[in-house]
Amino acid sequence: MHLDSQISATLVCWGNAWLTGQVGLDEAADRVERQAGPQLVAGQSGDLPLRGFLADLRIEGMKSLRLALPVAGDPLGLTGPPPFNSAAIEAGQAAIAVLASRCLGLIPVRDHRGSSYAGVRWNVLEASTNAPDIPSLAEAEHALTLAMRAATDALAGVEGPAQGHQRVKTSDDGLAPGYPARAHRVAALAARLAAALQIADDRGLTSGQIATRSDALRDLDRAVRRARVAAHHAITELV
Repeated sequence: MHLDSQISATLVCWGNAWLTGQVGLDEAADRVERQAGPQLVAGQSGDLPLRGFLADLRIEGMKSLRLALPVAGDPLGLTGPPPFNSAAIEAGQAAIAVLASRCLGLIPVRDHRGSSYAGVRWNVLEASTNAPDIPSLAEAEHALTLAMRAATDALAGVEGPAQGHQRVKTSDDGLAPGYPARAHRVAALAARLAAALQIADDRGLTSGQIATRSDALRDLDRAVRRARVAAHHAITELV
């Protein structure tokens, strides 16, 4: 089930900021909870608070957190095994905790209990220790710029009839303290483009125009996801 927000991205960047000494664990966990409510991690003997789970992983030797933003046909950030890949693709996102000798995949799902409790429950699956094939920040920024220009050119002739103004809603880039300025810039642009992709509307277009728009937006979406993943990993390139 897709969450309305990519809570995995928030967990990854604030978790990495904590691991690199930029923020404390409580500040990181509070930031994740402010975005999506209480955070619990599914355990064999019951659910655990996220901050306690992260503290235990650090004692075990957690080095970093990685972000995956996969879709069917494009498993961005994933390296297996199949059960984890399938769960991450279904969710559209995942965080991967990188430890000394293993990796754990964290899949977020909505957690509603009663009429007032709403949060996130993280399911834990074994993940491959292989490094994912993701672009560097510089490569991702270049590809995003090219995709944005190509999409603008492709969409120039397929606006269709006027359908009223839809405001693109974004807050900030979502990155935590300690990330380089370039990462903030790339993440901010990717966030704006991701918001624009969400409100793209095919109403009033011909079948040919719809096909042209779909191709352009698919390529742009691919570039946006790569840019977001690269930006969220940028802090680990500094250590």
